[in-house]
Amino acid sequence: MTTATFGGGCFWCVEAAFKELDGVQSVTSGYAGGHADDPTYEGVCSGSTGHAEVVQVEYDPDRIGYDELLEVFFSVHDPTQLNRQGPDVGTQYRSIVLYHDEDQKRQARAYVEALDGEYDDDVVTELEPLETFYEAEEYHQDYFEKNPNDAYCRMHARPKVKKVREKFRNKLKN
Repeated sequence: MTTATFGGGCFWCVEAAFKELDGVQSVTSGYAGGHADDPTYEGVCSGSTGHAEVVQVEYDPDRIGYDELLEVFFSVHDPTQLNRQGPDVGTQYRSIVLYHDEDQKRQARAYVEALDGEYDDDVVTELEPLETFYEAEEYHQDYFEKNPNDAYCRMHARPKVKKVREKFRNKLKN
């Protein structure tokens, strides 16, 4: 198994999208990229910790590649929105790829550079080495799965899951 870490707005939405994919063993919501030790949801939401809401994806590279994870990640959020995604505003919702090694760094950088010409606005996705991943509180894990009728999930997570199911049919779990 290999690990990848991404932040693209609310972790509920990103988590739900990645959980659809064949080869993804697990997706854990959490916090990374900031300066505070042992952050809490309330602290991260305040913007005072420097952390972003992220997901950590454990995957089998023999079944799905990092390049495919990047493709899914960039299809379920807008990498041109600085410090926000949809209704969620603040640095905690920034677009960020936290790479685990030099190969991930190289692939992510190449992907972002290729994307830059596809948008009218600049791609603002940050590329940073992962230093520490902090797992979010239990009630955030599998949030969409546990709360499919939550208003936020219906308006924001469900369309991302639908997009993954339509666009990546050949990469879905059976």
